[in-house]
Amino acid sequence: MDGAQPVNAYLSGNFAPVHQEVALDLEVRGRLPRELSGVFYRNGPNPQFEPRRLYHWFSGDGMVHAFFVEDGRVRYLNRYVRTPKWRLEHAAGRALFGGFDPRAADPSVAGQDGGVANTNIVWHAGRLLALEEAHAPTAMDPETLETLGYVDAYRGNVTAHPKIDPKTGEMVWFAYGVGAPLSATVSYGVTDANGHVVRRDDFEAPFSSMVHDFLVTERHALFPILPLTASLPRAMAGGPAFAWEPDKGSHVGVMRREAGVETLRWFETDPCYVFHPMNAWEDGDRIVADVMAYERPPLFPGVDGSGPGPSDAKLVRWTFDLAGSSNAIGRETLDDTPGEFPRFDERCAGLPYRHGWFAANSRSARDIRFDSIAHIDHASGRRSIYVFSAGDAPGEPVFVPRRQDAEEGDGWLVALVYRGAEDRSDFAVFEAQDIAAGPIALARLPGRVPFGFHGNWRGL
Repeated sequence: MDGAQPVNAYLSGNFAPVHQEVALDLEVRGRLPRELSGVFYRNGPNPQFEPRRLYHWFSGDGMVHAFFVEDGRVRYLNRYVRTPKWRLEHAAGRALFGGFDPRAADPSVAGQDGGVANTNIVWHAGRLLALEEAHAPTAMDPETLETLGYVDAYRGNVTAHPKIDPKTGEMVWFAYGVGAPLSATVSYGVTDANGHVVRRDDFEAPFSSMVHDFLVTERHALFPILPLTASLPRAMAGGPAFAWEPDKGSHVGVMRREAGVETLRWFETDPCYVFHPMNAWEDGDRIVADVMAYERPPLFPGVDGSGPGPSDAKLVRWTFDLAGSSNAIGRETLDDTPGEFPRFDERCAGLPYRHGWFAANSRSARDIRFDSIAHIDHASGRRSIYVFSAGDAPGEPVFVPRRQDAEEGDGWLVALVYRGAEDRSDFAVFEAQDIAAGPIALARLPGRVPFGFHGNWRGL
């Protein structure tokens, strides 16, 4: 044994950070629709310096990648989100914070803000907001990606996955671990169409867990409290801050959006984990929700010390009977294709819908690196898929309507694709309902965009 440390998989290959910030005009191959006009923003972790101790992918500094599309051309820009953490470390020339291990932090930053703003990037009420789960939204300039700072009106941390109501323009959101670190306190909040925070109410969840995303329908909000548990004492004792604890079971709180948090009704199902839902809607006295469900989450160990489980997510339909006496959640698998990052036509958010898309894994299950993009038509039950060349890997696919008044699903799908053989990335455009035909246009980057999390389209 030579004592060498194993290579962290999330600091190598296309998980490894890029440090150069650039502005480029990209070569376009294929037919880029002239009607496609807007900006695709994508956020993800990109550590500024070699991390201290063990690095978890979720804890890297945020970097936003922007693709400006207009008149058949594509311009690319990337910038770090210059959070207080980023600025402190930039001045020091080294990593100072400990990520998910609070004991690993340099004493000089004890009590300092360690936010990374690395998970999502959302346009709402004239603001571009970089989001993660432990801090307030960070505003950025939509043209230059200059960091403008926290939006203090939120009075605390906010989810990375707000929902924008297509009828009212409200942004509906939540937060977990509110107040004390890794607490069981959850907030429910609303920001109106003009960007004013008009509601923030707290409640206690059944236990402290990682609540990465939630569900919103026209009249209800649903809060999944799933057994990927959080514990500060466990972390301070050298254990994992987040760990799989299936004995806790799975709970989903359901509340009418105009009601108080004290009216939450808790439904239950077998242990599972959901990072991301596709959509949810109301069907009479039922709520129906389509989610990407794992039997056990990847990336996190068991509370018993076991390593991350071999699990993949599949598209599952949950049903909640609001008129019945049972609090059991109905479960039905809709598709057996392993996948993640489900998306749909956001004009149908919280409403009945037909079309959905997701990053898929058609060659080897149980791996968060994907090789395909899938389209599912809920009306016909038909699923179509485009499989990339071996070594290539797509990220989250995002739907763009052809026109604001186009029929649901009529438009394009945009995604970043890593080209393994060339160690670089493409910005890819598909016809949304003809995924199997492959990209109709590619904007070629000379370098790569590291694997990341979420993005959104802002039309111009």
